[in-house]
Amino acid sequence: MSAAVARVPGGEPAEAGWERTLTVAGRRIRVGVRPGTDPGVRPLVLVNGIGASLELFEPLVAALDPRREVVRFDVPGIGGSQGSTVPLPMAALSTLLADLLDQLDGLTPSPHRVVDVLGLSWGGGIAQQFALQYPRRTGRLVLVSTGTGVMMVPARLGVLARMLTPRRYNDPSYRRDAGREIYVGEDPDAVDALFSRVRPVRATAYLHQLFALTTWTSLPVLPLITAPALVLAGRRDPVIPVVNAHIMASLLPRGRVHLHDGGHLGLLTRPHELGETVEQFLDQP
Repeated sequence: MSAAVARVPGGEPAEAGWERTLTVAGRRIRVGVRPGTDPGVRPLVLVNGIGASLELFEPLVAALDPRREVVRFDVPGIGGSQGSTVPLPMAALSTLLADLLDQLDGLTPSPHRVVDVLGLSWGGGIAQQFALQYPRRTGRLVLVSTGTGVMMVPARLGVLARMLTPRRYNDPSYRRDAGREIYVGEDPDAVDALFSRVRPVRATAYLHQLFALTTWTSLPVLPLITAPALVLAGRRDPVIPVVNAHIMASLLPRGRVHLHDGGHLGLLTRPHELGETVEQFLDQP
């Protein structure tokens, strides 16, 4: 099945999708949309991990059913989005996402009042916060390699230290070295291929994202998330110990766990296998 032809706002038709910078709440936000062939299927919003620009999701987007519209965006300061002078908390980032979805209405055939949301790692925080703030706008929730913020079972100190810096995005040799600790269970060549897609990361923007994470937790309020939720986790993930997935699923009223044998980036290094798991969950009535 071929992808639908979409009209790029202000540009020419695009076969596989389009990328645009929109002004959202006074900020220039870079967004990428792969239109779906069936406007009756809920759009899927992908929310990236810390420091990652929207390109990191390209293998997953390519593996997903073309019926489904897929929306990606760069949070303020990351990739092609305008930075913020002050750190934004998770609640503000969730509101920014809602405003962005409002702007997408009319730009693609699919409505954006209700969407499915997939959050990877740090992006899982925004996904959970969005489901809490906008329960009527959240169809299904996919939480990948993520946790509950400051109140969670932490990684080892050596792994945490590696995650405190954006250097792995900007220095391939450091990434290879750090990967032996933080990307256990992943093929190093596959990880390099993923990171070669993304844009360099500014230290200030990375620190702002760390602030959002270290001032937030969802643990006490997970029972208030009413959306069906799939918690996808790697058994060999040293960044988010797998016990966190079981805790989250036990507290989410409609949560379930799916474990795989990979690590932190398994969804992106094995997109066809795990993408099918995501699709099956999203397509359930």
